[in-house]
Amino acid sequence: VLLPTISRQLGGGDEVAAMETQNRGLELALLLTLPATVALVVCGEPIAAGLFGYGKFDAADVHFTAQALAAFSIGLPSYVLVKVLTPGFYARHDTKTPVRFAVISMLVNLALNLALIVPLQHMGPPLATAVASTVNVALLYFTLQRRGHFIADVRLKRRAWRLLLAALAMGGVLWLTQGVLTPYLHGTWAVRFLALGLLVSAGSLVYGALTFILGAFTRDDIKFLRRKRAS
Repeated sequence: VLLPTISRQLGGGDEVAAMETQNRGLELALLLTLPATVALVVCGEPIAAGLFGYGKFDAADVHFTAQALAAFSIGLPSYVLVKVLTPGFYARHDTKTPVRFAVISMLVNLALNLALIVPLQHMGPPLATAVASTVNVALLYFTLQRRGHFIADVRLKRRAWRLLLAALAMGGVLWLTQGVLTPYLHGTWAVRFLALGLLVSAGSLVYGALTFILGAFTRDDIKFLRRKRAS
């Protein structure tokens, strides 16, 4: 979505509009990925128990799966931000730099896999992937910034920490709620899905309310997204 928009804007010589598009892309990515990251880290065990905790998949398997999920989920924002930042290079006909950074990220991933597989065991590979993706995002971001192709605007800076605060507060609520719902994650499939549904609904309601209360998301943003979707 971003690449055609940024390319069209740069084709018209509108560098400011291209930066605006990327700022809003980063903002939307953080809006969606921060709560998902916190939820998967905090509620990895209830999720694994609800989906897989039956038959030969015992409590130890649930615990180890939740740990691996949490390690992998740390990199969730960076997995998406790579897709937001890369068009800033492609739209300027620079295809080599993102590929070079991707290779560096791959080498970091390989090195960390070898370094972490023994001490962290099952958590090593997913954590290595998360860190390598974060390295890729950092390289893309600071290169665009150094070249003057991207500058984080006031709105992005103001909203980013509010989104993080809302996500962390949601994580606190989920931490308290999951204890109440945990006994129901070992029942029938209907009971499991109902418990997981309540957990997801509680997190969504808290996060959604806090984004409005803190000013991280507004009614104007909803109207804008509806217009974009319609167009």
